[in-house]
Amino acid sequence: MSVDNKSGRVFDLEERTFRYAKSVRLFLSTLKSNESNPEDKKQVIRSSGSVAANYLEANEAISRRDFALRIKICKKEAKESYLWLRLMVSEDPAIDQERKRLIQETVELGKIFGAILGKMNISPVAKQ
Repeated sequence: MSVDNKSGRVFDLEERTFRYAKSVRLFLSTLKSNESNPEDKKQVIRSSGSVAANYLEANEAISRRDFALRIKICKKEAKESYLWLRLMVSEDPAIDQERKRLIQETVELGKIFGAILGKMNISPVAKQ
C-alpha cells in the first residue's frame, strides 16, 4: 500500500474504499438523531459500503465486461453516497468539516471510477 505523506491519501484503491466506508460509519456515529436521519444513515451506510464491496468484486472479475460493470456500480454508489452526505445536517462545525471531507473523498472516488471506465473506452453510463 502506498501513502502520500503530504495528503495522507492511500493509493491502494481497495484500502482506500475500505477506509472510506469505515470513515462514513464513524462520521455517522457523531451525528445526533433526529426524525429524518435514521433512514438517511441507513442509506449512506449501504451506498458507501457498496463502493468498497463492488471494488473488491471488480478486482475478482471473471471478464473485462464484469470488471466494467462493477466499476460502473462503484461510480453509481459513490454518486448516491454524495447525495446522502449532502443531506446530513449538524450544527457542530467539527462534524460539518468531517462531512465536507467525506463529500470530497466521495467526489474523488467517483472521478477515479470514471477515469478507469474512460481508460477502458467504456462510458460511465451503461450502454445496452
